[in-house]
Amino acid sequence: MSSISKAFLTLAAFAMLCLSLSPAADAQSGVTTHTGSLPDGATYLIEVPANWNGTLFLYSHGFVAPGGANPAQDVGDPVTRSYMLSNGFALAGSSYATTGWAIHEALPDQIAVLDLFKQLAGAPKRTIAWGHSLGGMVTAGLIQGYPARFDAALPMCGVLSGGVATWNTALDFGFAFKTLLAPDTGLQVVNIRDPIGNLLLAEAALTFAQATPRGRARLALVAALVDGPGWFLPTSPEPAPTDFAAREFNQFLWAQTIDFPFVFAARTELELRAGGNPSFNTGVDYAALLANSINRDEVTALYEEAGLDLNADLQTLQNTARIGADPNALHYLETNIIFDGQINVPVLTVHTQGDGLVLVQNESAYKSVVDAAGNSALLRQAFVHRAGHCAITPGETAAAVQALLSRLDTGAWGALDAASMNSAASAVGPALNVFPTPLGALPVQPAYRDYTPAPYLRPYDALSPECQSDPVCRAQFTAP
Repeated sequence: MSSISKAFLTLAAFAMLCLSLSPAADAQSGVTTHTGSLPDGATYLIEVPANWNGTLFLYSHGFVAPGGANPAQDVGDPVTRSYMLSNGFALAGSSYATTGWAIHEALPDQIAVLDLFKQLAGAPKRTIAWGHSLGGMVTAGLIQGYPARFDAALPMCGVLSGGVATWNTALDFGFAFKTLLAPDTGLQVVNIRDPIGNLLLAEAALTFAQATPRGRARLALVAALVDGPGWFLPTSPEPAPTDFAAREFNQFLWAQTIDFPFVFAARTELELRAGGNPSFNTGVDYAALLANSINRDEVTALYEEAGLDLNADLQTLQNTARIGADPNALHYLETNIIFDGQINVPVLTVHTQGDGLVLVQNESAYKSVVDAAGNSALLRQAFVHRAGHCAITPGETAAAVQALLSRLDTGAWGALDAASMNSAASAVGPALNVFPTPLGALPVQPAYRDYTPAPYLRPYDALSPECQSDPVCRAQFTAP
C-alpha cells in the first residue's frame, strides 16, 4: 500500500461505511454477468437479470484514494443490488481508468460501458444514471455532457457544486486553519510537496487547538466559513442548535477523521492532474462568509466564552496574503467539472443533512444553476435527516428509485414530501431499512425530512461571473 493510500485509510473507511458493511446479498439465480476491461485499462461490470424489464441503471462510484483498490462497481451496496436485480433492473458500471479526482477518465469510461452493454445485452429501453459522492458528480456530468444517452438521473450525496467550488471551499478551510491556528508551522495549503508530512503537521495542530477554549473557538470559525455541520455519527441524534460545545466537537471529528486528508493531502493528486493549483481565494470577504454561515451563532458564542476578539481574527484573515489559481489548472478543473444547468431529463437528488465531506449545500449550488438555466421543472431534491457522508439506507434509495421511475412513467413528479418518501421506504420492508455499523446492521426508520439547505457560501458554475468573463471557460459551456 502506498503512503498516499495509508493517509486516506480512515477517510475511505468512513466514506464507504454505509456502502461496504451492508449485509451480504443472497446469491441470485438467473443473473447474467459480464466483466472485462476497456481500452484505457478500466474494468467494467454488467449484470442483467433473467426478468430484465428493459431499464438499465448505470452506476458511477465515488472517490477512490490514490493507489487504492479500484474494482468495477455497478451498485452502491449489496442490499440495493439484490433489490434492483430482483425487480428486473439491469446494472452496469466501470472502475474508471485511474484513482483520485478521476472525472476526466470517468465520463468516457462510463459511456464506453453503455456501448458495451448494448453489444452484450441489447439496447435498453431506458437508461438511468446514478451514483454516490464523486459518482454523483460524474452522474450529473454524464447527463450534461451526453444528454442523448440518458432518460433520467439520480445523483446521491453528490459533489454538485462542481470541481472549482469544491476545491475553493477546501482552500478556504485550509487557509483559515493555517492563518489562525498554524501560522508559523510550515503547513502548506497549496502546492503541497509532502502530502503525508503535511497532513501529519495539520493533524498535530488540530489536536493542540481542540485542547483549549481559544483553539475550539477558532476551529468553530474555520468550520463556519465552509458551513461544516455540527453532527458526525449517523446513528446519533443531531445535537440541539444551541449545544455549541457538542456541535464544535462534531466539527472537530469531521476535520480530524475525514476532511483534513482531502484539504492537506489529496490536493497533491489534483494538482498533479491539473498541472498546478486550480483554487483561489482572491477577493474573498471572510467576514461576509461568516455572516451568511449556518454556524454564525456558534462561533459568536464560543468566541465570547473564550474571551477572544472575533473581529480581530476576521481582520487577520482579511489581511493575510491571498492565493491565486494557475489559469491552466483552473481551466482543467472547470472541464472536470462545473455545471451549466442544461439538463433535459428528470433529475432527483438525495443528500444527508449532516454531511461534512460533501456538504448538503452542494444541492443549493446545483439547484441555483439549474433554475438559472430555466430547467427547474426537471429537478427535484430530497433530504435525509441523518449525519454522515452517503449515509442513505437501501430502503431510502429504493424510495428514490421508485419516485424517479414514476416521473418517467407518468410524465409528472409525484409526491416527494418526507411523509410520502418515508412511506415508500418503509413499504420495501425491514431488510432494506438498515444502517451498517461495525457490529452489524442496525434497523432504522426511514429519515427523509422536508428541508431546504442554505445557499452554498462560495459557488462557481458556468454562469458565474468568473467563468463568463473568461473566454476559455465561457467557450466550454452553452449559455441559457
